[in-house]
Amino acid sequence: MKLHRREFAAAVAAAAAPVVRFARGQEPAIMKIDRIELFPLRYPLTGYFKFFTGPHGSLGRAAVVIKITADDGTVGWGQSIPIAKWSYETLETATIVLRDYFTPALVGRDPTDIDGALAAMDSVIAPGFTTGMPITRAGVDLALHDLTGKVRGQSLAQMWGREPGGPITLSWTVNVQQLADVDRVMDEGRRRGYRNFNIKVAPDPEFDIQLARHVRENAPEGFLWADANGGYDPATALVAAPRLADAGVDVLEAPLKPNQISGYQKLKQQAALPILMDEGVISPTDLREFYQAGMCDGVAMKPSRCGGLQSARQQIEFCQQQDLMWLGSGLTDPDISLAATLGLYGAYGLNKPAALNGDQFLTASVLKVPLRIEKDQAHVPLGPGLGIEVDEHQVIELMKRSGGDKLLK
Repeated sequence: MKLHRREFAAAVAAAAAPVVRFARGQEPAIMKIDRIELFPLRYPLTGYFKFFTGPHGSLGRAAVVIKITADDGTVGWGQSIPIAKWSYETLETATIVLRDYFTPALVGRDPTDIDGALAAMDSVIAPGFTTGMPITRAGVDLALHDLTGKVRGQSLAQMWGREPGGPITLSWTVNVQQLADVDRVMDEGRRRGYRNFNIKVAPDPEFDIQLARHVRENAPEGFLWADANGGYDPATALVAAPRLADAGVDVLEAPLKPNQISGYQKLKQQAALPILMDEGVISPTDLREFYQAGMCDGVAMKPSRCGGLQSARQQIEFCQQQDLMWLGSGLTDPDISLAATLGLYGAYGLNKPAALNGDQFLTASVLKVPLRIEKDQAHVPLGPGLGIEVDEHQVIELMKRSGGDKLLK
């Protein structure tokens, strides 16, 4: 059925309206958040990835699973996924902020008023340069979207008035400490059906050029994405970018730390490669200001980094309006966060391989039915909310097994 503009606007407004319950002989009541439960845990890992090393990272991929229950019994699940070697947020700080700051601010609120919930979190953890504790609050955002979708009987795409899209093509991560390991890592990816690769580069451009050439030779038709995670200094990045382009790299992500504004401007002006920002782009305001300052050609999107789906949607829409490149990435997202990310990327028509490597490095799931990933194709969950069913028993078992329950005492 085709809706006229006025009818479509009315339908969107109705979907966004608060859920009101009527009981005979009583005043209408707005649904409220009854309780929020937290499950800090670590997913077991396989393989080498530089962010999961050291005394804490090697214990497993940290996550706080969040269960929000409304006063009518409807449940929404979310997941905050801090990485101590990537951001200042840790499993411990995320748990404390969720328990002692966000939960008291949210209980009693309408769970379908997502904008109101985000404002309430701002009121207790004030923004600094940008959104405060964005990785932590992303899990709350996901749980509210899940709960709201279940209440309305809508998937994420339906909540946004869009088609579900997908499947999403995935990219295989090549993060090696020596060039002798490249063939082994790539062979594992190809064995599992992957055709596109992303490489971790910086701080050594000589190593990086050889790595890029080797990967390009082994995958001549694939999309090759280099991510420096802010690891170059400006002078080195200006030398490395054209050499990476000559080696076959298609795009360079986060060559510098985000506060190196003049360096980003010079790289953008050099135009050897499309320059994408990642770290440092948290809110839509950040992206808009960095773009207007001439620092980037686009952004590597991560809902888990930027405070959740609400912020990520606005950033993607800005990229589309300004004809900027946006690529789909993640923070080695486990199952719950990955489901939300796939829903977002499918709804907004991501057309490049996504660097979502949870399936590459994580070996456990807390879902009753695992996400459907066939070769390098990740299918978008289509059920209400995030489209998944969480097995609470498995959540609790993994929390106990990985020692996360000790953080709640």
